[in-house]
Amino acid sequence: MVTVFQNTQVLLLAAVLLVACLAKLTIREEASGEPDHVHGVPVPAGLARLTTARGGRRMTVGVGLGEGLLGLALLLTSHLSVRLATTVVFAAATWVVGELRVRRPDAGCGCFGGLSGKKVGRRSVLRALLFTAAAVASLGAPLAGVDVLLDVQAQVGLVLVVELGLFAALSPELSALLRRSGLLGGGGLPHGPGRPATPCERRRSPVEETFATLYDSPAWAEHENLIASAVPLDVWREGCWRFVVFPARLDERDVEIVFAVSTAERDRTVRSAVLTAEAALSSTS
Repeated sequence: MVTVFQNTQVLLLAAVLLVACLAKLTIREEASGEPDHVHGVPVPAGLARLTTARGGRRMTVGVGLGEGLLGLALLLTSHLSVRLATTVVFAAATWVVGELRVRRPDAGCGCFGGLSGKKVGRRSVLRALLFTAAAVASLGAPLAGVDVLLDVQAQVGLVLVVELGLFAALSPELSALLRRSGLLGGGGLPHGPGRPATPCERRRSPVEETFATLYDSPAWAEHENLIASAVPLDVWREGCWRFVVFPARLDERDVEIVFAVSTAERDRTVRSAVLTAEAALSSTS
């Protein structure tokens, strides 16, 4: 039974890596800026660099290709080096997901490309830990993935189905995929005449969504040439609005442009206001 369990982990990990590769290559993350403040709290430089690298398209494609190659290697060979590399990859991913949850609560993990834009929760951390445990268990598996598939036992199929069900329950990406397919509304439940949308003040709105809405808005187009830095001074949310403040220059004066972006599900309203240094100072005093 131990050997059956170990062989099943090889199939599970290969499937996960190949699906993650496919998602990263085909489903883009929404464009976003990386603020140096979240809810008024400065973001450490190391974490800002980490999430910037995670969100870069070239980095995403590179990681996806690496995962795909590793998944194929698990299917084709039982060499220990492949199993060790898989274990290191999942252990590193677990560390990154844990860091994001603690220090960047508004950032998604990007584990499955654009489907992983939702902020990292406990389910994502637990899922990463279980994948790492599965990778450790696979170290002693005697067969490569293809060999397991060529001689599938009922026990292997049963264990694999149970594990896939468990990991599906721990994966917020499934609801994101259903929403993209139009099968679910923005709140995660089917919308109908008897089910209203989630109130905007309680709706989850990732900061990536806010920046994508902002950059596509007329308000941004109107003030874009005045913006002095691509990095916002501050980002925070109040009720149905997320506010983003950028430094700017207007008539040879330093000013701040405040954008208010709606967090409602079907409302893409963006408002803006220009504050002089004196007005900004008086508003904080």
